[in-house]
Amino acid sequence: MIIMASALPTFTKIAKVIRLNRHGCTNRPFYHIVVQKTKDNQDGPVIEQVGSFDAMPNNKNEKLVALNFERIQYWLSQGAKLSDPVAQLLGLSGFLPNHPRTIIQAWKNRREPPRERKIEAIKGIAPPLDNPKL
Repeated sequence: MIIMASALPTFTKIAKVIRLNRHGCTNRPFYHIVVQKTKDNQDGPVIEQVGSFDAMPNNKNEKLVALNFERIQYWLSQGAKLSDPVAQLLGLSGFLPNHPRTIIQAWKNRREPPRERKIEAIKGIAPPLDNPKL
């Protein structure tokens, strides 16, 4: 019995992506770094969580990142793609080369002069008004 190649079931590989999945409250984002199917939206089913990222700086002005490099390396070997924000995080961590967008942002930060504060620090009492009609 001869089986034609077209009669065999074809299994297509579903593309996967490593991306940020937003959690947390309004004005307080927290991200899980997850593996998902490319066609799923951000709230879709997650295959595996491979890290986390706290975008809000703590009291020491640090943004905390936790990564499982072994699982990320596994998924990259399986053909998973990286979203740009995750590629930037992995570049800053030293796992991958720096993302070009990270280098461009560093150049912009270097050129931009520091912003001046327009509001004076109030020490208990507001200064007197210049206009007596107010």
